[in-house]
Amino acid sequence: MKILLENVMWNCLSGPQARFATGSGAVRRYAPGFSPIVGCQEPEHPDFRELEKHADPGEYFYIDVWTGPAPAGWAIDKESRMFKMVWDAPMPPDDAAPDAIPLRPEHAAQAVALAKLTNPGPFGIRTPELGEYFGYFEGERLIAMAGERMEIGTLREISGICTHPDFQGRGLARKLTLKLIHREMRRGLTPYLHVMAPNTGARALYEKLGFRNYLETTVRVITRR
Repeated sequence: MKILLENVMWNCLSGPQARFATGSGAVRRYAPGFSPIVGCQEPEHPDFRELEKHADPGEYFYIDVWTGPAPAGWAIDKESRMFKMVWDAPMPPDDAAPDAIPLRPEHAAQAVALAKLTNPGPFGIRTPELGEYFGYFEGERLIAMAGERMEIGTLREISGICTHPDFQGRGLARKLTLKLIHREMRRGLTPYLHVMAPNTGARALYEKLGFRNYLETTVRVITRR
């Protein structure tokens, strides 16, 4: 498991999710419209010249592990530490959110708007195509969501977990997360997720649910000049 998670972005984009990726050589990225994430065969030494062939000027990406100086033509916009947390508890006994609504293509714009407002991590208009996504609505308005993004081996990432600020405190994100855990474990998968180190509230929630810190890495946001 550790080997898969140490370079999970490359392992996903060059493996089970290659159909959602573009790139060549030792670099892959999710295709435009998906989450702006890059995977590198050698994550400590990314091939930026190769990445330039698949990145437009002004386009930004999340990149894992690499800590070197920015090469010519690239800028480092943000840097943080990130935890990869793996589920370490029994399967939830039932579906915690039976009333949640599966998100369809017609909900994509609302999902992007909610992600921009709450910033659960990199998200694009096509990200919900990567797995099952569920949400809660207030009338026609999407107010909470969670879904699946990366996959490798039996590991399946839960991602995009967020709730509109006006509707927090109702346990909606918790119920959606438990729903996905239940569904994944019924398929023989091990749920995991990413959480930024400064987001102590989310980390505490995930630990309370049953996730455990498994690996910590550096993550950066980079932009092609």
